[in-house]
Amino acid sequence: MEADLPRVRPFLTAEWRYLAMLNYRVPPELLVPLVPAGTTLDTFGGSTYMSLVAFMFSNTRVLGAGIPRHRTFEEVNLRFYVRRRSADGEVRRGVVFVREIVPRRAIALVARAAYNEPYVTLPMTHDIAYDAGAGLRLEYRWRTSAGWCGVRADAHGAPAPIASGSHEEFITEHYWGYTRQRDGGAVEYRVTHPRWNVWHARTTLAGADLETLYGARFAELLHEPPDSAFVADGSPVAVHFPRRLPREAAS
Repeated sequence: MEADLPRVRPFLTAEWRYLAMLNYRVPPELLVPLVPAGTTLDTFGGSTYMSLVAFMFSNTRVLGAGIPRHRTFEEVNLRFYVRRRSADGEVRRGVVFVREIVPRRAIALVARAAYNEPYVTLPMTHDIAYDAGAGLRLEYRWRTSAGWCGVRADAHGAPAPIASGSHEEFITEHYWGYTRQRDGGAVEYRVTHPRWNVWHARTTLAGADLETLYGARFAELLHEPPDSAFVADGSPVAVHFPRRLPREAAS
């Protein structure tokens, strides 16, 4: 590992729960302009993917402190996958966010200030019902000026462990984040959590105004059925401090 890894104490701790993950095979040329300096697109089975991920944040703490009325909230993000080889040869697999939606303005302001992440604030709601026998039904909704959008997922039974080498492993086991900076550089941060279990789910995405949030080409792809979809049960997570990539890595 590199000597200047993020500090042991995390910037943020929380629980991520009931992650609905809709995964789309996309042409790599769509994502290349968004790839942070020093990273390259990651692939699975020779294909490039983006994911729309909707989930619950709970028990959220920044630098160990909870913020009243900002500890439990929804998030929806659109992300894709990259990798970077560190100075000692370690391959770090990470995610890059195209857009992140939360309902709390303070959360978005902190994330933009600390990481330069592309957060927006919109009204959001959710509905989650889980019974070990009946299965899982969940819905996440967010409202733009054109009306409500939403992700819905239905699954049966109990979640199962993720198989090694599977598509689900590729989507969930990226433990680094990378963000482009305004000056052309990039930052890297580590995300830690235990391995999740997943339900295979039937999903729908309804959107009154996906184009405003994501642009015409991304919206076009999101209106198609996903290539795969599942729900992860989630776990406690820790998001560590960002560090700027060395200029030679970011060139």
